[in-house]
Formats: sequence, structure tokens, C-alpha cells
Amino acid sequence: MLPSRRKEFDIFDEMFNDPFFHHGPRMPRKEEMLMRTDVKEKESNYEIAVDLPGYNKEDIKVAVENGYLTISASKQENNEEKEEGNFVRRERFVGECSRSFYVGDNITTEDIKANFKNGTLRLDVPKKEEKEIPETKYVEIED
Repeated sequence: MLPSRRKEFDIFDEMFNDPFFHHGPRMPRKEEMLMRTDVKEKESNYEIAVDLPGYNKEDIKVAVENGYLTISASKQENNEEKEEGNFVRRERFVGECSRSFYVGDNITTEDIKANFKNGTLRLDVPKKEEKEIPETKYVEIED
């Protein structure tokens, strides 16, 4: 009798999690899986909550450029904790990830309020009316 393998080390689970084996909706990108986000619309603003467990406030950057709100975070590997042995499985993320959302050209960095507590970044993005696009007028062509 062979000992049963623990599920978290099953190579077949890894293989069948590949997008090749899924015919439904697209699989989320890796950064989407890392930065799970909720966006709630209210009357005068949007509330955005981004899960960033294991990050420090200093690891996170929020910027607005060309109408896009970009949230980026980076975490470097801690080389101080060198231990003997090799990883059999490694799921904790090390590196950089980011998400972007279109918020409109009227929103600036100063308009957004942010706080980070217990691994969750919360942003308050106000709604601003978009500039009205003038109606295109055409020159009438005579016969």
C-alpha cells in the first residue's frame, strides 16, 4: 500500500488548472488573482477595495495618468532568511503586480483618498461629470 499524496502537492491538479483544459470563461490573469478587487458604486463616488495581504504600505503605489487609476505593489524576496533545503511548492508571490481602471480624464491624484489597513487598500474615487462633447455640425452641401 502506498501512502496517499496530499492534495496540495498533486502534479495532476497543477496540470488540469492550466487554461488549455478550460472551455468556459477566460481564466483570470495572475495579477488579477493577486490583487482581488471590489468596486462599489455610490451616489457621488466609487469605493475600491484591493486585497494586498503580506504587503506593507511602503510597497504600494497609486497613481492617475491619462485617465487611468493604476495600483501597483512590489514585494522582494527576503534573502535574510536563507534556510537549508529546496522548496517543494512555492505559492507566495514575490515580484511586482499592478491593476488599472479607467476613471476618466477629470480625476486627478489629489481627488483620491486612500488608506491601507489589515492588508486591504481602500480608495475613495469621486464621480466627476465628464466634459460634454460638442455635437458635430456639418456644412450643408448644395446641389
